[in-house]
Amino acid sequence: MQIFDTGEVQLHYRVDGPEDGAPVVFANSLGTDMRLWDPILPLLAPGLRIIRFDKRGHGLSSCPPAPYSMGSLITDTERLLDHLQVRDYVFVGLSIGGMIAQGLAVKRLDMIRALVLSNTATKIGNRDIWDARIAEVEKGGIESLADAVRERWFSTQFRATPELALWRNMLTPQPDAGYAGCSAAISHSDFMTPTSGLRLPALGIAGSEDGSTPPDLVRELMDLIPASKFKLIRRAGHLPCVEQPQEYADTLNDFLASVGHIPKAQG
Repeated sequence: MQIFDTGEVQLHYRVDGPEDGAPVVFANSLGTDMRLWDPILPLLAPGLRIIRFDKRGHGLSSCPPAPYSMGSLITDTERLLDHLQVRDYVFVGLSIGGMIAQGLAVKRLDMIRALVLSNTATKIGNRDIWDARIAEVEKGGIESLADAVRERWFSTQFRATPELALWRNMLTPQPDAGYAGCSAAISHSDFMTPTSGLRLPALGIAGSEDGSTPPDLVRELMDLIPASKFKLIRRAGHLPCVEQPQEYADTLNDFLASVGHIPKAQG
């Protein structure tokens, strides 16, 4: 367990793998912490330097008063990676993590080798939707949203399994102010113009049953980045790394190999 103090927030982070390994940075979704990526980590190519963190207001990171701006979330991430002295990394961002990825790539393209934009978009929802969600959290806490969130997050098949309880139990203990603060950041963000100027290897991943960022929304995002790739994972919702970890990891491994981050598989 490690903490980095940016001067504005204390970020909980973890680094796994060899110090000289090819770095891959993971940024998770609203209402989750870095454990979101646990199902896929054993399935990734060996020798990678895996960097994960809890964004402000989530997990074991500190929770400044809401609301937050997307700029602050991007700057938090930038400061952490500068602190760790990592360069030439592949950045994997899911949902709000994918928005952070877009903003960081626009700001620090010199640091990023490639992007994986998973279950995300240039703009997610609208202000009315997010204002209503923030008001509900402020009134009844995240618990009041939990059932609706799981409908958007997971496929029908997964919602019938006992594992669903694990992810509900990750969501509900997150700080209400952190959820509301990051919701405000999403509400005010639209990366259409800046992302359309990006020129780097990029992969988009969508879940066929994603109720938050449907596949067509992810396709529209990837159409902005020339020569990008797109992968649809079936029988999965907003968190395909949870529902289909083997396919998700295989997709990442193939992309990492295609950008020279790991050796190509033999045979």
